[in-house]
Amino acid sequence: MEGEIVARYEGVSPSVIRRLPRYYRFLEDLQKKDVHRISSRELSQLMNLTASQIRQDLNCFGGFGQQGYGYNVDALLGEIGNILGLHKGYKVILIGAGNLGLAIAKHMSFETKGFNLIGIFDKQKELIGMPVRHLVISDVNRLENFCKTFSPQVAILCIPREEAPELADRLVNYGIKGFWNFSHYDLAMDYQDIAVENVHLGDSLMTLCYEISEILE
Repeated sequence: MEGEIVARYEGVSPSVIRRLPRYYRFLEDLQKKDVHRISSRELSQLMNLTASQIRQDLNCFGGFGQQGYGYNVDALLGEIGNILGLHKGYKVILIGAGNLGLAIAKHMSFETKGFNLIGIFDKQKELIGMPVRHLVISDVNRLENFCKTFSPQVAILCIPREEAPELADRLVNYGIKGFWNFSHYDLAMDYQDIAVENVHLGDSLMTLCYEISEILE
């Protein structure tokens, strides 16, 4: 989670932190292709970054390359995974089992991203009891007891915007320390000491609209 990474690596720019998952993804692809060594120049061509930017980013964490050799793909992948905390398996719950929530629950590989999905909740009676992966959807009214028993650290919010503030308040009181928030309500404004990732899919689509306009008009 971003807040924890910044705290552990004081002085590292948030923009560098946000590039780390992209490094990890490209290195993972290289590993799958049985590539064992890569230079900063070769990596820069793949990622559309400058070699200097890559070296500067990685030097924030001590630097992992050798002059004249480049980077060991397996080792660098492991180091970035450790920095991101992908081995920690933070316990996460998902609230809101509509179309988006179900898609995330069914298709996101939480285990490879540093998390362990332990509960799914909704208020719609017709959804309660439905099996999803290795879980069943539970009544949202059971959240407090569930959190007391299993101590999840992170909540995924796939709920309407108007429901987010009150529910987030409750979850913070239940011990939640991080939100992956799809509600379109900006939780970061309210919780300065809680890790929050606000996801606005519409923002990305509007950005694409602008970029297409620049090309076609």
